[in-house]
Amino acid sequence: MTEAKRSGKLFVIGLGPGDARFLTAEAQQALSAAQYVIGYAPYVARVPVTPGQTRLASDNRVEIARAEDALRLAASGSDVAVVSGGDPGIFAMAAAVLEAIDNGDPAWRELDIEILPGISAMQAAAARLGAPLGHDFCVISLSDNLKPWEVIANRLELAARADFVMAFYNPASRARPRRIHDTFALLRRVLPADRIVVFAKSVGRAEENIAIATLGEADPSVVDMSTLVLIGASATKLVSRENAPPFVYTSRKAI
Repeated sequence: MTEAKRSGKLFVIGLGPGDARFLTAEAQQALSAAQYVIGYAPYVARVPVTPGQTRLASDNRVEIARAEDALRLAASGSDVAVVSGGDPGIFAMAAAVLEAIDNGDPAWRELDIEILPGISAMQAAAARLGAPLGHDFCVISLSDNLKPWEVIANRLELAARADFVMAFYNPASRARPRRIHDTFALLRRVLPADRIVVFAKSVGRAEENIAIATLGEADPSVVDMSTLVLIGASATKLVSRENAPPFVYTSRKAI
C-alpha cells in the first residue's frame, strides 16, 4: 500500500515594520523551516537567508496570483512562507490568501494554514510617540486601487466627525501623488486646524523619521508610501519634554 501524499504547511507571516528585532520568535522559526519564501520583493529581501530555501519575489500588485502560487506549492507537499511587512492581516497577504482559498480549488480549504501576526507600522509608530492609539481609533487605506476614492472620502469624513484617531496606510505613491493632498483638504474642512498630525516615516529602519505638526501646518507633500500618517482626535495631546521629543497620547477619558 502506498502512503498518502503529504500536504505541506502554509505560513502567512508578518515581518514587522523593518529591523529584524521586530520579528517575533514564532515568525523566525517558521521562516527558517519553510522550503519556499514568497512575497513582494522588498519583503522577501528582508528575510534571513536559509540554505536550500527557494525565494520567489514578485511585484506588489499581484497579491492573488502570489497567494495561488503559495497554495499550489503547499498542496503539492511543500512548506511555504508567504511574507508581508508589518502584520499580514492589516492590508496585507492574509486577506489575499483567504480570498484565493474562497474562490479557488476546494482542496485548498483543507490545507494546514497558520497566520502569524507581526508588529504593524501603526503600532511601531505609536510606541515611538507614546500612546496616540490609547483610545478609539480607526485605520484607513488611502489607496484607491481596489476601491473608489468616493468610498474612501466618505469614510474619512465619517471617521473625522466621529472623533476617531485615524491611521492612514498607503497614503501616497508615484501613481497616486494627489490623494494625500485630497485627504488633507477634506480633513481641514471638518477638523480644527490645531488637531495633532504625525508623519512617521520608515519606522524601525535606519532612515526612520517622525515629525509632529498640526493639521493647519502639516505639509502632506512630504508623505510617501513608507510614511504612516496619524491624525489625532480631540483627546489627543502633546506632553512636552525639555531634553527629548514630546510624547503624544490620547486620553482614555471620554470628551
